[in-house]
Amino acid sequence: MTCRPRLGASLAVLALLLTAAGCSRGADIPRRDGAAAASPALAKLLTEADRLIRDGKLTQAAHALDTARSLSPESPDLWLAIARLRLRGGEHLTALEAADRALALGPDHGPALLLRALMMRDAHGAAEALPWFEAARDADPEDPDIWAEYAATLGDSGEARAMLDAVRRLAQLAPDDPRVPYLQAVLAARGGEDALARSLLARSGMASRGVPAAMLLDAVISLQQGNAESATLTLESLAARQPANVRVRELLAHALLAGGHADLVITRFGPDAARAEASPYLVMLVARAHERLGERAAAAPLLARAFGAMRIAPRLLAAREGLPQPTADLRRALQRGDGAAARNGAKALRTRFPASADVASLAGDALLGAGDRRGALAAYARASEARRPWPLARKVAWTLAITGHGEEADLVLASQVAGEPQTASAVIALAERQAQRGDWTRVAQLLDHAATLGAGHDPALLGLRLRAAMALGQAREASRYAGLLAEVHPRAIAARVSP
Repeated sequence: MTCRPRLGASLAVLALLLTAAGCSRGADIPRRDGAAAASPALAKLLTEADRLIRDGKLTQAAHALDTARSLSPESPDLWLAIARLRLRGGEHLTALEAADRALALGPDHGPALLLRALMMRDAHGAAEALPWFEAARDADPEDPDIWAEYAATLGDSGEARAMLDAVRRLAQLAPDDPRVPYLQAVLAARGGEDALARSLLARSGMASRGVPAAMLLDAVISLQQGNAESATLTLESLAARQPANVRVRELLAHALLAGGHADLVITRFGPDAARAEASPYLVMLVARAHERLGERAAAAPLLARAFGAMRIAPRLLAAREGLPQPTADLRRALQRGDGAAARNGAKALRTRFPASADVASLAGDALLGAGDRRGALAAYARASEARRPWPLARKVAWTLAITGHGEEADLVLASQVAGEPQTASAVIALAERQAQRGDWTRVAQLLDHAATLGAGHDPALLGLRLRAAMALGQAREASRYAGLLAEVHPRAIAARVSP
């Protein structure tokens, strides 16, 4: 019997999200015919249900699975298929129950362990999901899907050598699998070998087929190679498909600025930068665009905002184009100060979709906006059973901190960074919390890591890193960071534009 890690979910350990450098998500895992060992009738029904789920015909898939359940209610393959159906239908919490049922019936069932590993990655991040991937690997060492996701998760955990070994094993099992060159491209890009990464990514064909993770990697490589126009084209396409993806929008703004299109940065992202929810990075990009056009008076207040921004405090989110209607309606209600309407709308959604983690998170936003912090934490805890992206973790940490639970807030941020070490804003948020506690050695370590992730020109980072150097008695480092900070400090710009 496989020894599987125990699960637990409590308010004090709310952490983070899936980083998803991998190629598939829970509801899209190819089923590696455990059904072949079942009766022919059951196998046929499960295969048909799998096809219907892929095609988005969820009602028909449910009928097929109902029939399958009447034939073999104790089949782990059946419950795995039910879990996948529920995930595709947005029923994240009942999907967890179905996946656990599959594992109770087949503790060594490789595909079920893989699905549970992906769910764990969604909810707690790459590091905590690794034991589940290892259990899946040990249960079914010949499954290419397990090795591909295991390799991606190792990479997200910062274990490059182990990732390389896993990719080599995947290549042995499935030499023609496009995920082999794709994952090799990820490794090469992280190692700074951009030409090799470009060649491997092209060989995979995944970017040209429109796989979002591969498209994002393609854009990053283009930027690294100085081809901002190519990156812009790729990111424009990706942003059209994922209008709410903040990372894609920020990278698009960066690519436009790098390509000499400062006017387009201001036109497209200026309104976003003016909103309270804007990240310091986007605000600074728009400020730099104004500088490029000689508009220093417009740049100065934006840089002042970027310099003084805190990473933990959540902002009231705007109802932007492309959002689902319920989300947009709730945000509009909060923007006009109608907390009662926001709460009622969220309550109605939770009644309709009680098993949706997304709806639970939305309800938390409504309760937080209406001032009900305890209710918001309860809703966020419910959502966090299935998935904890950084925006959710940030709201949880902030709410815990302002309600007197500082240690729990720190634990949330530490878990977030451990599970998603490539998210610079999360690393900086944790550093800010550690600075409040006077742990300057940890602050310096965190900020140095954030700088390697591309946040080295962030004025808030530079200012905090200067404070850490001074607290640690690092005179040379303090001088260096003071110099870097002077280059971006808003008062320096304000002085140049003063009469």
